[in-house]
Amino acid sequence: MLNNKYLSFTFIVLITFSASAIGGVVTSVYKEPWYSQIIQPFYSPPSWVFGPVWTTLYIFMSMAIWLNWVAFKEKRILIIYFVHLFFNAIWSVIFFGFHEILLALFDLIIILIFIIWLMKIYYKNNKLSFLLMIPYLLWSSYALILNVSIFYLN
Repeated sequence: MLNNKYLSFTFIVLITFSASAIGGVVTSVYKEPWYSQIIQPFYSPPSWVFGPVWTTLYIFMSMAIWLNWVAFKEKRILIIYFVHLFFNAIWSVIFFGFHEILLALFDLIIILIFIIWLMKIYYKNNKLSFLLMIPYLLWSSYALILNVSIFYLN
């Protein structure tokens, strides 16, 4: 299945958005009233921003890994990407589900390490894939700052 470029794209998108679905379900079930009651920094974005931003990021991430897969068929890159998605998916479980701000912060650091690792590979293999990951790196860095601030304030 992964040898067909259209099926591989569909597979990658489905797996990527599965991570999104896990985070979305946990967030919708466990976010409130806890999240409204914690102290947040003044630069926290409004809730409506997260849906469009993450949808865009997941599309970019999917395209980036798929371009590498189609060009190189290197299973190692897929493994790195899917392990990274695991940490991406469990951030919402840790933060919103378990309300563990510090543990979520450590998870976010792991996510950033994976993003940088993937970007390093992409830079060598496919510059477009590298560029598609820049918004994800920036958003995750912003999320790290938010997570640190929320930990400090609470």
